[in-house]
Amino acid sequence: MTHGTGKTQMVFTSFRRRAAQTCAIGALALALAACGQEKAADAGTTAEAAPAAGAADYQETLMTALLDAKPGDVIDIPEGVYSFDRSLSLTVDGVTIRGAGMDKSILTFKDQVAGAEGLLVTASNFTIEDLAIEDTKGDALKVNEGENIIIRRVRTEWTGGPKTENGAYGIYPVQTTNVLMEGNVAIGASDAGIYVGQSRNVVVRNNRAEQNVAGIEIENTFDADVYDNVATNNTGGILVFNMPNLPQPGARTRVFNNEIVENNLKNFAVEGTAVASVPAGSGVVINSNDQVEIFENEIKNNKTANIIISSVFSTGYAEGGAQESFDPYPEGIYIHSNDMSGGGKNPDGLELQALKTLKFGPMGAIPDVMWDGFVNAEKLVDGALPDELKICVRNGESEILNADGPNEYANPRVDAAAHDCELPRLPAVTLPEKLAEL
Repeated sequence: MTHGTGKTQMVFTSFRRRAAQTCAIGALALALAACGQEKAADAGTTAEAAPAAGAADYQETLMTALLDAKPGDVIDIPEGVYSFDRSLSLTVDGVTIRGAGMDKSILTFKDQVAGAEGLLVTASNFTIEDLAIEDTKGDALKVNEGENIIIRRVRTEWTGGPKTENGAYGIYPVQTTNVLMEGNVAIGASDAGIYVGQSRNVVVRNNRAEQNVAGIEIENTFDADVYDNVATNNTGGILVFNMPNLPQPGARTRVFNNEIVENNLKNFAVEGTAVASVPAGSGVVINSNDQVEIFENEIKNNKTANIIISSVFSTGYAEGGAQESFDPYPEGIYIHSNDMSGGGKNPDGLELQALKTLKFGPMGAIPDVMWDGFVNAEKLVDGALPDELKICVRNGESEILNADGPNEYANPRVDAAAHDCELPRLPAVTLPEKLAEL
């Protein structure tokens, strides 16, 4: 592939610091609505992992409870602030970890000297709820290769504010199936606050993400519903990505009924990671993903653009290699019925600022939707994509800017007629009934 060279850096250079291989404040007193069941499994024992002799000894107490857990057990963490200097882990299926509340049961890793995460779970039929994990050296909560996962009312936070030294991910299920994430709060992650990667059948609802590089990210995942969340004061609000160097692609993501506003935080990601190239002021970003439906959201005041649609040709993400079957083109994107305004007035980076000024004037703004313009020429029929592969925008007066990437960004243009179309609505994600029993 020869796209993405020469002048292709003109408009989207701010996306490109280097391609990456990704592995992806409101007051905490705000009551985040939790729509799911609160009933934990009761097939096993319920044991309060109480401090043996005060909070200073709680690390050993909880580590032992996790090590000795059996399927069906409920590990209750009492109210208090407990310090840990090494990672926690759980490898047993069918366990529930339950605190007294995300502002009451607090696990702090500020003095962590060992381990890559706060809590690493490699198990299925797992529930964690009502606690906080703070200031981990790496990821706060990682769930790897499990199924039937519930993460509910968990707060992950780096309390020193946004810093490159913060851990990459707040809440981080990867290679999972049947996942419910609801009522959580994620603050200060240097990659993504709430992230789901290489997974299937996912619901992300009623969460709040703030002061992260990426607020919520769905990456290389099939069938995800992202709704009733608040993403504000991040670099990018909600990301739907397909990365080229991962074995599983992704498709069929619905993003709806979210508040995605004022995501204008300066990017503080580690240089060379994928999200380091996300411009500050990005509301929703779709990269190389197919069958994405964005509807009935409030998307406002994101200074670069309210919605950005890109391929790897403008982001450079494929420079580190790609799976042979990887499809780099975003296709089947349907944007409709959103409340969008106030975006694109002060885009991040000199190239995007120049684009805005030249095309729309110093007092103008980039349209609500900005697209890099790359399409798969092999799929064109009479010079146009088949209907099911188009980018369709039916969103009131919202316009789409085609940045004309294939022609080295020579003629960026607003081309509403070419995108005045509609696509079949995506089906809702349905989780197994047994998740309600966890």
